[in-house]
Amino acid sequence: MNDKVISVRNIHKEFKLTRQQKKKMGLDNDKVIAVDNISFDIYKGEILCILGTNGAGKTTTLQMLATLLKPNSGEIYYGDKNLSVNIVEIRKRIAFLTTELRLDDAFSANYLYDFFSSLYEVPKDIAVERKKKVFKMLGIDLFSEIKVGNLSTGMKQKVSIAISLVHNPDILIFDEPTNGLDILATRDIIDFLLKEKERGKTLIVSTHIFELVDKIADRVIMIDNGRIIYEGTYADAQKDGGIEKKFFDRYDKGRM
Repeated sequence: MNDKVISVRNIHKEFKLTRQQKKKMGLDNDKVIAVDNISFDIYKGEILCILGTNGAGKTTTLQMLATLLKPNSGEIYYGDKNLSVNIVEIRKRIAFLTTELRLDDAFSANYLYDFFSSLYEVPKDIAVERKKKVFKMLGIDLFSEIKVGNLSTGMKQKVSIAISLVHNPDILIFDEPTNGLDILATRDIIDFLLKEKERGKTLIVSTHIFELVDKIADRVIMIDNGRIIYEGTYADAQKDGGIEKKFFDRYDKGRM
């Protein structure tokens, strides 16, 4: 196995509920556990897929990896650096893409890429060359001056991906990157993810789509109710009926 890039150790995240939230969810508890003391490792140059249903804890896990949420307990290490005390340095190494983050519809891909490049203090000549390559790779170049609000859902997703790469991060964290896309846009995103792996990038991708896992995963983690119910290589996940059967068997077992 390649060098370990990220070590997750017993991270736990819970959220306090308001009275209105408790009533709406039909709960008596004041808190809900989103991630329940999970541990796993991520290795250089691999694609790790985190698989689970809506509400399983995938997004919360990724948000903690991406420094947007702090775990209530547990530790996350990027190499030998503890995330809790090296946030600024670690943010320079990662890209985080989620459907919850929106680009301003009033601006073009060109403008937004240049704006975020300047925020990351990327030298202008490097930013221009990097933008040219990534726009061509994702098929954005012909649409780069069109306002984001006038683009298709798939093209908006590609623009979001391009902008997440302005600082040339070596770790890419993508939450449901193909959710809601048509088959052509999905194919383009899959091709992009595989090319980034070929370039030596490390990718963590959450999804509930088995076909995506089939096409890109080196290793698989399945999460249910905030807990890991399976972890292993994609090859091992395909044994005994395949990854889909394995997921539903373990999911149903957890519900019994």
